[in-house]
Amino acid sequence: MDEAVIKYYRKVLRYGFEHTGSIENPTIFLDSIGENIPICAQAAMSYMHLYINIKDGAIGDIKYLCMCDPTANVVAEILCTLVKGKTLAEVAAITEDSFAGVLGTRDEEFLKKSRGIIELINRGLMRYQSQVS
Repeated sequence: MDEAVIKYYRKVLRYGFEHTGSIENPTIFLDSIGENIPICAQAAMSYMHLYINIKDGAIGDIKYLCMCDPTANVVAEILCTLVKGKTLAEVAAITEDSFAGVLGTRDEEFLKKSRGIIELINRGLMRYQSQVS
């Protein structure tokens, strides 16, 4: 595992996972398994759920629950930090470079999981936008 990912993971272990948890009646609920997007390690019990509340065209709140490897946990925490309070258009513009910029790493495993979680949230936002328009 990349040193920057390890350092970030240790930080959230020490101070707490700020965005972990669920949201009751979220605007959008996403399941990485149901979407067939491999974010977590391929263990039998691995999963990632994203809970998103949209308010006034922006991400009002976002939480996640997962049973994943440390890299996937780091990616989920970073996603929540990057998107909370952002408009849907701003969220759609987030790339793997946004994630790389947070940690200062181009680690392939980290970027692969970043691409997966970006795809997951973008699918959810596209479905949401098609339902409200």
